[in-house]
Amino acid sequence: MKYLLVEDNLELANAICSRLSLDGHQVDHAPKISVAVEFAQADEYDMILLDIMLPDGDGRSFLKQHRAGKNDTPVIVLTARSQVSDRISMLDLGADDYVTKPFDHAELQARCRAVLRRKSGTAQPATRIGDVEFDPVRGKLNVKGTIVNLRNRELRLLELLMNAKGQVFSKQKLVDRLFSYDDDVSENAVEVYIGRLRKHLEGSNVHIRTLRGLGYRLDDDG
Repeated sequence: MKYLLVEDNLELANAICSRLSLDGHQVDHAPKISVAVEFAQADEYDMILLDIMLPDGDGRSFLKQHRAGKNDTPVIVLTARSQVSDRISMLDLGADDYVTKPFDHAELQARCRAVLRRKSGTAQPATRIGDVEFDPVRGKLNVKGTIVNLRNRELRLLELLMNAKGQVFSKQKLVDRLFSYDDDVSENAVEVYIGRLRKHLEGSNVHIRTLRGLGYRLDDDG
């Protein structure tokens, strides 16, 4: 696969490029919109990873131009904005999906695979594990026909766990993912959100397991 990465944070960009390259993909890196436009006009890509806040403007302007040109290359937005309304607005502009910063490379890989499957008509927008269906765009959890409207951090936590089913996340890693550096929170806050999700998942065959001394993992009994 050939990727176009539009990201001005050099450290993050290098990390993404390195991991994608290790996975066997080719990556062109554009640190700003003007460079991204040049790349997009000169070459064809299988996937575009697009930051929103860029030195020479808003990434959404690139997205609008990209779609206005009838270009159907999938676009995944890399965003620090986690509100449902922000995600819906970016999808309405033509984004195929989004990843909320900070993110794990495993999550980004999963998002890319899901988007590519949807493009080929082999997947649905919602994620299903066991007898649970999760719609991250609308923030809804369907547990055996019962719809649960998730709050923002519940949504982000469940999304993280479901996108990396079977992977163990430490409390500190979850704190880093759920809260900004300015938030004064302890690891106990993670226990609160884990408890809420467990309550939402009651009666299903999907469980958030505690691994003593290690962290949490999402499993299903199916």
